[in-house]
Amino acid sequence: MPKTVADVMSRDPIVVREETPLKEAIQILAERHISGLPVVDDLGKLVGIISETDLMWQETGVTPPAYIMFLDSVIYLKNPATYDRDLHKALGQTVGEVMSKNPIAISPDKTLKEAATIMHDRSVHRLPVLDSASQVIGILTRGDIIRAMAASQD
Repeated sequence: MPKTVADVMSRDPIVVREETPLKEAIQILAERHISGLPVVDDLGKLVGIISETDLMWQETGVTPPAYIMFLDSVIYLKNPATYDRDLHKALGQTVGEVMSKNPIAISPDKTLKEAATIMHDRSVHRLPVLDSASQVIGILTRGDIIRAMAASQD
């Protein structure tokens, strides 16, 4: 029988709220040696995820989009809305200002193969695991899947 997400996920993951100060989230990531945290609302429902990728803007800064001037008009060569989003992340002080919204999640009864396919196809490194009430009950990382693969080889 194929392993399910529930078989290998990390249970009861550390979560943060949108109003959590960014410094606190960074401290949790560093101390626990983890690369991302689910973000929940007051009811415990998933609203986002904050990862190392989201935090890189804090250090790297943001480059304004390239543009050309044509007949006194500015024509952006890249979407200026992307610049606005990235700038907001670079200047953010709370988790809610920096997190990625609408994260991809999975239910605990899905197979590891289904989870691995989602992670690969959507280029994500972790999937929050939600129960039927949309509460975060676990987190599945690429590392969890690799460890399960290694254990099945024994």
